[in-house]
Amino acid sequence: MRNIDFLRNKPIAHRGLHNKELNIPENSISAFKEAIAKGLPIELDVHLLKDGKLVVFHDDNLNRMTGLNKKIKDCNYDEIKDLWLDKTVHRIPLFKEVLELVHGRVPILIEIKTDRKPGETEKVLAENLKGYKGEYAVQSFSPLSVRWFRQNLPSVPRGQLSCNFNKDNMCIIKKFLLKNLWFNFWTDPDFISYCVDNVPNKRLEKFRKKGKLVIGWTVKNKENLKKVKDYFDNFIFENLDITDFE
Repeated sequence: MRNIDFLRNKPIAHRGLHNKELNIPENSISAFKEAIAKGLPIELDVHLLKDGKLVVFHDDNLNRMTGLNKKIKDCNYDEIKDLWLDKTVHRIPLFKEVLELVHGRVPILIEIKTDRKPGETEKVLAENLKGYKGEYAVQSFSPLSVRWFRQNLPSVPRGQLSCNFNKDNMCIIKKFLLKNLWFNFWTDPDFISYCVDNVPNKRLEKFRKKGKLVIGWTVKNKENLKKVKDYFDNFIFENLDITDFE
């Protein structure tokens, strides 16, 4: 049985403790330092580059955060290593750099961002994590990615990300299956991360009644937290203080 108590104990900092007013961008070394200083678990995103390096970055396209209108998966690290994040002095970090920084001081929740063949990104991630002594878990919107960890690294805690997918352009059957977590029998996730704006959800409630962990993403203000707190066991958050969860 995989121990995931580290995902229950404290609210999880969404892409680190970023703060635009303080010029601390999301998924930056500075944002992760802020989370570590407060002893908070870190949620972050990883992408596999064309040259096989793994970087910490959220979007599929670099434009929003760097001004370069190009898909990140089509880039080599040398092309992006000097790009500024959100007009600050911070750059896109390698995942290995983040692991060296965190060094087991706080847990890490890793979202796998991929539309590649299952196993390509996951294998590189697993190699990066080899020998890492800190607490971590992986999660993805892709059941194929979650399934890969079940088959190849079953000791790694794994989670299924989901929402109602109303903004996604996909067939109605696929949307129904993903929204209602019908792939759980196939992926056997240890936890579900579900959008806080899309509850209640009966399938989610059944999962939680079985004693499974349900994490809400992303709560951003006190009013939203108060509205949805009874549907989740923990939260991925931003723009809130840790005392707001007490």
